[in-house]
Amino acid sequence: MITRYSRPVAAAIWSQETKYKIWFEIEAHAATKMAELGVIPKESADAIWAKGKDATFDADRIDEIERTTKHDVIAFLTHVAEIVGEEARFLHQGMTSSDVLDTCFAVQLARSSDLLIEGVDRVLAALETRAKEHKYTPTVGRSHGIHAEPVTFGLKLAGYHAEFQRAKRRLITAREEIATCAISGAVGTFANVDPAVEQYVADQMGLTVEPVSTQVIPRDRHAAFFAALGVVASSVERLAVEIRHLQRTEVLEAEEFFDKGQKGSSAMPHKRNPILTENLTGLARLVRSAVTPAMENVALWHERDISHSSVERGIGPDATIHLDFALHRLANVVERLNVYPENMQKNIDRLGGLVHSQRVMLALTQAGVSREDAYAAVQENAMKVWRGEGAFLDFLKADDRVTLPADQLEALFDLGYHTKNVDVVFKRVFGDA
Repeated sequence: MITRYSRPVAAAIWSQETKYKIWFEIEAHAATKMAELGVIPKESADAIWAKGKDATFDADRIDEIERTTKHDVIAFLTHVAEIVGEEARFLHQGMTSSDVLDTCFAVQLARSSDLLIEGVDRVLAALETRAKEHKYTPTVGRSHGIHAEPVTFGLKLAGYHAEFQRAKRRLITAREEIATCAISGAVGTFANVDPAVEQYVADQMGLTVEPVSTQVIPRDRHAAFFAALGVVASSVERLAVEIRHLQRTEVLEAEEFFDKGQKGSSAMPHKRNPILTENLTGLARLVRSAVTPAMENVALWHERDISHSSVERGIGPDATIHLDFALHRLANVVERLNVYPENMQKNIDRLGGLVHSQRVMLALTQAGVSREDAYAAVQENAMKVWRGEGAFLDFLKADDRVTLPADQLEALFDLGYHTKNVDVVFKRVFGDA
């Protein structure tokens, strides 16, 4: 995790302080239920909560103990005993380390998911505002990077809004799948811990119980979680790449905001670079880099090995914190995006009406010309325009194969024809016009 690309609220979820607080809560909730079941004295469970609830767990002290024990959970429990005292012997009764580690990881991923969903909501709000602002702002649609037919800038943004609606649903599903609790003992048989303890801890920590845990929560859940993050990151990148292309000097239909005092280049004072969206492309790559190792973590040996552990210590905070940062950066870019309708119109006009070629071809077929002949006539005249020899409409009017009256040809160059169904799409995406 890189501080430069972290929001404090997201990073805090993965801090040592937060981790040890969650560990303690898992252990203390388990002790409370064990006391209710008569496994340990109630006064001991109460003392554990009383002495540990507001305690500050010393990460340096835990690290010091771990240098001897070579085991992080044992080091933590030893430190808790230094705080709680004699009653600490009733902690961790019948539990195994993964009961604490995996349940804590689930809590951290669930809390991170909540932040990610909030981030997507901000992106959605920004896209809706700007889409409605430019609902009828004409711009050229491009396929293969080449002018195709007119669209509107609002329609472009509506498409991204629909994509981030799907992103939100993916994150909600991912959260539901990852938020499970395992307090089932050494190999998941509940031999030394009552299943009621697991249910109680799950309820207290805002989780559901894992139906079958071996010694760990099955890692297919984690694979699905990080895969969902990877898809959302790709959606972030797709919009970022669009903005980067639109900001190119030769295009300049939209541009990242450029603040007073901002510098674009150490060498060239004139530069205004798409640094934020380029950064988003890089962050998306980082988030997606977590997907393959998460998939590979699924195939653990028997009831458990720890080959997944080192991976998750990295990808858990890195992927969630970077995606959280990316979503808020993207929302900020969209909210403050400079949009240049005049350049959009200039680019539409750049090819002298070639964006209407399909409509001319279709009109010829409806007038009785074969599709092959209509295509050939329109294409030959279009190629003259590509070569800079003149105007498309003039060539069409002078071509005997184009059997349409001049006024009908001119009507085929109406830009509004291409935007007549924008309302339909907006109703599908936003539920209103």
